[in-house]
Amino acid sequence: MQDCIFCKIISKEIPTTIIEENDDVLVIQDLHPKAPVHYLIIPKKHIVNVKEMDQQDAVYTAKMMLIAQQLSKNLSGDQSFRLIMNNGAGSGQSVFHMHMHFLSGKQMGDF
Repeated sequence: MQDCIFCKIISKEIPTTIIEENDDVLVIQDLHPKAPVHYLIIPKKHIVNVKEMDQQDAVYTAKMMLIAQQLSKNLSGDQSFRLIMNNGAGSGQSVFHMHMHFLSGKQMGDF
């Protein structure tokens, strides 16, 4: 998608802080962190959100979860973390390229 900010980050048109990367998934530092550790886990294939993905895209959610597991092993102290996926504007999704928020480093309450 030519005007998708995450697609531009994936293609290295827009610089960012890369935390992890493999053939299918990119992990970047969130520009507006809500916790001491706040990463975005992004599939390299443009998928709008969970609601819009097809059956073949399910492999990307598994790869995103596996990289979240890997990220958790790099945390110091309590390795607790929260994963959030917003799906649709009403849920808070503002970039319409599927992604997970990986948050850690502070006590998180209910919301």
